[in-house]
Amino acid sequence: MNKHHNIIIAGAGGIAEAVGLLLIEWSDVTPSLFIGNRTHDKAKKVAKWITAGATKPCDIQDFHLPEEGLTPEMKAIFQKADILLDCLPGSQAPKMAQFAKDFQMHYANLTEYVAETEEIMALAKNAQTGFLLQTGLAPGYIDLLANGLFQQFCNDFGVDQVDKLELKVGALTNHAVAPHYYGFTWSPVGVATEYLKDAIVLRDLKKTTLPSLSERATIIIDGIAYEEDLTSGGAADLPDALSGKVRTLDYKTLRHPGHYAWVQEQLTTLGNTPDTIKSLQEKMEAVIPHNEDDQIVLYAAVEGKDATGILRRREIAKRIFSQKVGKHQLRAIQTTTAAPLVQAAQLLLETPHDGVILQSQIDPIPFLNGNYILPVYGKV
Repeated sequence: MNKHHNIIIAGAGGIAEAVGLLLIEWSDVTPSLFIGNRTHDKAKKVAKWITAGATKPCDIQDFHLPEEGLTPEMKAIFQKADILLDCLPGSQAPKMAQFAKDFQMHYANLTEYVAETEEIMALAKNAQTGFLLQTGLAPGYIDLLANGLFQQFCNDFGVDQVDKLELKVGALTNHAVAPHYYGFTWSPVGVATEYLKDAIVLRDLKKTTLPSLSERATIIIDGIAYEEDLTSGGAADLPDALSGKVRTLDYKTLRHPGHYAWVQEQLTTLGNTPDTIKSLQEKMEAVIPHNEDDQIVLYAAVEGKDATGILRRREIAKRIFSQKVGKHQLRAIQTTTAAPLVQAAQLLLETPHDGVILQSQIDPIPFLNGNYILPVYGKV
């Protein structure tokens, strides 16, 4: 940030912690932060955690963000805030976006949930402030990386249509054991949801939906074999933006080999359970441990013929590990999710924007090389 701003962080989990610490440590002008959560004690803990990890003076206030209603304290904070950064579960996103619109704050979120995103697009259509949606890791960074790759490919090879655009991300443990070959590094409900909600893709240049976990394959990235399969949410709005320009576009989640076969066994056992997402989540949490020793593997590729008919392919792959920010060691999932959200905040606060901004509408190269993203992801 190049000038002072009042920034609300809604949520009190690991991503909210990372967002706050990055804002304090990496901003040229340190913002004032307001941490809100439905469990006030958790908001207090996050505020203390950020203060303890900061290497410079910081102004942080915690507040209660109840599930229903608007308290006088919330109203006072909303009236002086410049932006609301939403780190709450996706189901809460429309409510937070409505607060932002009502109090003329900018708004940015992370959620991959499609229905909630569409609801926010409708309510923010004529907003006087900017609403930048789905701006985390996936959706978020991976979509800008892929879109930038597509634009560069078309420019370099004199074409306006390609055969394939591939987006792949895995939030993985560094080691994996049988039978599930997995460890939770982020929200279990998020994992279960992306495995079961339909994936939005492009096939034959047209937008369509496919069942998640319906196109399993093996891929080798930097000499390491992973499994990939379709999951929901990660493609953001690229299927809409690139319809007619890309023959096949999809987002796939990367996993260690053996994991998807185990998930399929669990789903077969569950059968036609009324709430399959909750049932799968419970089944996974019963046997899969949480593991803070994590890494992020991401991969984007574009393939198509150049203007002379020669088949070309371009790829970008990155592996990102935990990183020290201030006095705290942050997990890879924290930095890779928080950095694009903070970069989005700077974009909204320091350049003119109003209404809804989707991932395809962001100029990829300046954003991907932004001052908050570069220390985490490196240069593109």
